[in-house]
Amino acid sequence: MAAGVVALILLLVAVPALAAENVIAARLWPSPEYTRLTLETRREIKYSLFSVADPERLVLDLEGVEFGAALEALPSNLRAEDPFIAQLRAGRNRPGVVRVVLELKSVVRAQAFTLRPIAQYGHRLVLDLYPLVPPDPLAALIALDGKLPKAGAAPKGENDAAQPRSDRLAMIVIDPGHGGEDPGALGRGGTQEKDVTLLVARRLKTHINNEPAMRALLTRDGDYYLPLQVRVDKARRVKADLLVSIHADAFIRPHAHGSSVFALSERRATSEAASWLAKKENEADLVGGVNLDRKDRYLAQTLLDLSQTATIDHSLRLGNAVLAELGSINALHKPRVEQASFAVLKAPDIPSILVETAFISNPSEEKRLNDSAYQDRLARAILAGVKRYLEKHPPQPRPTLAAVPGARATRAD
Repeated sequence: MAAGVVALILLLVAVPALAAENVIAARLWPSPEYTRLTLETRREIKYSLFSVADPERLVLDLEGVEFGAALEALPSNLRAEDPFIAQLRAGRNRPGVVRVVLELKSVVRAQAFTLRPIAQYGHRLVLDLYPLVPPDPLAALIALDGKLPKAGAAPKGENDAAQPRSDRLAMIVIDPGHGGEDPGALGRGGTQEKDVTLLVARRLKTHINNEPAMRALLTRDGDYYLPLQVRVDKARRVKADLLVSIHADAFIRPHAHGSSVFALSERRATSEAASWLAKKENEADLVGGVNLDRKDRYLAQTLLDLSQTATIDHSLRLGNAVLAELGSINALHKPRVEQASFAVLKAPDIPSILVETAFISNPSEEKRLNDSAYQDRLARAILAGVKRYLEKHPPQPRPTLAAVPGARATRAD
């Protein structure tokens, strides 16, 4: 009888321990855009978030969570250059509750939400910290050298045949695919697509900015995730002339190889492979972690815009020029520009292409993608294609919309 009572007591004691959930991973992703804290668990957890003033703090209470190694190590993940978090601590607050406290450098706009399991991740609790005033993409150009793409720039000389004929700088937005929570495709040697795309994009930006008639802006310049529509939004806010999204493909068979270029399709994809790839790339928001409860202010405009046909035509012209240059340094996976419904290419007024530099799932191409000299060759080939396009289609003067109420800018052929 006494043994049975002891067993019952042990069972009752063990039940709360079994019910407690461990945080299996805690990650911090700082950036000028926002800082993200991600807590990964095996089961969805309940939480509450509130702010405290003087000094400014955010308090995140986790219910039914055990204080374990991941939370204990969380403060060591904080970087001094984090633009929003000054200090971070975590510990048991009361029975059944673990508290995470973030001491802030300034007042922020905080947003917390949960994500269901996808890809390599379990349940995730996400806390995003945004500045009260979002950074202006044009500020990055001002910081570059004070030169902005605008009408009135000095025209090129009559004998300067190598340069596009235009009265202003060409604005090129470069989008390094994936980032942060979304590593993109993984090579067999452990290479992450998000790292390769950023390295190639940075090199491309440098080469573009060395051109007297061009300027470049990266959608991200660090290891953090941006939603696909935010990338499009950035390009539109700086009135980009072109958008080039950089990727490194993967396929289930390791022998798949070669470079590819894609443009948007308003209808069906040009191949099953293109359709599959677009679906995979568009799912990046689910892996990267986007709050699906938020309404995208450009979604309706992007999907319903009927003037995209001319933009797609120019996207194909740009894509063909870039594909021809990539063919000089790598085999081409397909000899033509393919089309599918890529979300990142849906700016209705900006010719946009997605460049799959190589197959990261192919061991030999993965090795080349990790070579800095080859990354530079890729960047120079993309630049050569962009220049070839701009020689035929230089940036058009910006129309003064204020002078014509309701007027809309269109791309001239």
